[in-house]
Amino acid sequence: MVATSLDSKETLKTKHWSCVPHLKELKRLGCLVLHEVDVYDMDGHPTLMTMKFDRIIFNFPHAGHFPWLCERDDCLIEMHKELLMDFFRSACEMLTKGGEVHVSHRDDYPYKGWNIEELAKRAGLDLKDKVEFRKMDYPGYHNKRGGDIKSNKTFPLRECFTFKFSSSGEFNSLRKMMETGSGSNGL
Repeated sequence: MVATSLDSKETLKTKHWSCVPHLKELKRLGCLVLHEVDVYDMDGHPTLMTMKFDRIIFNFPHAGHFPWLCERDDCLIEMHKELLMDFFRSACEMLTKGGEVHVSHRDDYPYKGWNIEELAKRAGLDLKDKVEFRKMDYPGYHNKRGGDIKSNKTFPLRECFTFKFSSSGEFNSLRKMMETGSGSNGL
């Protein structure tokens, strides 16, 4: 198992001071913990680029908090969608055959406007399942804000689901044909 954070270890400890016992527990359990991993291009991370995964999980993605933007602003929604699109593209490169990408996310306004299923489809992933996210199923889990605004505080979960995606066979076959050069060249 690999756990990642966007922030450096030092920054993570400053923003989310309550993470320290969780990091120690992950290490004790043999988990590889990596810092400064950006989901925009995680498939190019020096440690991750040679690894393949059965499951890649992104709980409650968020492009950041900006004092001049609220969650309903089109500009911020577009930033969230770009984050997810790049995550899906990068995750597809890191999946084993039959692997899955899971995204836990609120499914109410304005978050529903992110169109997670459509973004995943454009990256070559098909929705396999959508299940209710129940925090009580994850003992010890505490959702935290990712930005600098009240970063160690939780946020309201409300109507949340885990979207489970798997690789689209047709999309991957087309990608493989393009990579190997096999297939019709139209002549």
